[in-house]
Amino acid sequence: MYNPRTFMDKVFLVLKGLFMGAANKVPGVSGGIVAFVGGFYEEFIYSLQKINGKAFKLLFNGRFKSFYQYVNGQFLSLLIFGMLVSYFSVSKLLDYFLERKELFVWAAFFGMILGSIYYISKDFGHWNKRTVPAGILGLLVGISISFLSPAKENDNLIFIFLCGMISVSGMTLPGLSGSFILILLGNYVLLLVDSVNALYDTMAEVFKGDFSFIKNEERLDTLTILAVFTTGSAAGLVTLSHILSYVLKHYKHMTTAVIIGFITGSLGVVWPWKKTIFKTDAQGGMFLDSNGKPIIVNYERYFPDFQNPETWWALFFVVIGIFVLLGLEWYGEYRKKYK
Repeated sequence: MYNPRTFMDKVFLVLKGLFMGAANKVPGVSGGIVAFVGGFYEEFIYSLQKINGKAFKLLFNGRFKSFYQYVNGQFLSLLIFGMLVSYFSVSKLLDYFLERKELFVWAAFFGMILGSIYYISKDFGHWNKRTVPAGILGLLVGISISFLSPAKENDNLIFIFLCGMISVSGMTLPGLSGSFILILLGNYVLLLVDSVNALYDTMAEVFKGDFSFIKNEERLDTLTILAVFTTGSAAGLVTLSHILSYVLKHYKHMTTAVIIGFITGSLGVVWPWKKTIFKTDAQGGMFLDSNGKPIIVNYERYFPDFQNPETWWALFFVVIGIFVLLGLEWYGEYRKKYK
């Protein structure tokens, strides 16, 4: 499975990690789509599936080189490096444009997902009496998730662990956004804003030699929540990768049909023309997260007004998004031809 990677292969793997990290952060967009369209989905799942009992045995026995080779370490480390860089660069840029030109950002993502549906389905010539119902099932589940109402925030540690297991699905299941799932579960702000900020503040204090957080009960509770969430995410990532590795091996065509249907159904989540609904109190005042930003609870979708010039600009960005995906497809075919 693993041919020696050239320098450019490694650079593009880091870039794919950048895009995957940025996609995972945006509610409604799935990093799994990037993996699927980028052509490394199966290797990604296969590599995660290798994090098992044998891998830990190699690690605890000090056989680091064997462990690195067994889990396809070069691939995972380059991809994860790209995701980490994304968190401090691409995702920050994305936040900037989401605040100022939200419609155009969603339009570009909508176009990219349209392009990904074409990319995945164009060579899928296996529609039959088994795969068609599988595709319809994926479509219905995707549509249903798009229009669910969010639950209330819940800091029960068992529920937090389950949130971790479920939310990480955005990395492994194309079309399922982990961030959006956390909004539906009611814990997006608690787990991806407040907990991360608590960790950042704690690390900054420790770096300065300040360990006063030990006496801060609220901070310790938040850090405990983050630790449980992280543990759940790791458990979910490994568990899901084993399940997906099995179904891809034994039911590849049906799995692909479900993914095509699911991504199509999830278009409702990234529909560009929507009004953000924020969490408010009885008097209509907005609740703010620990960054001082309004808390998103859901979206109200509407049809575009074609008399508004912004609508035509949004459609332009939809087309740009489609061509970004077609460009990736063209580049992939080009590299296969001349490699």
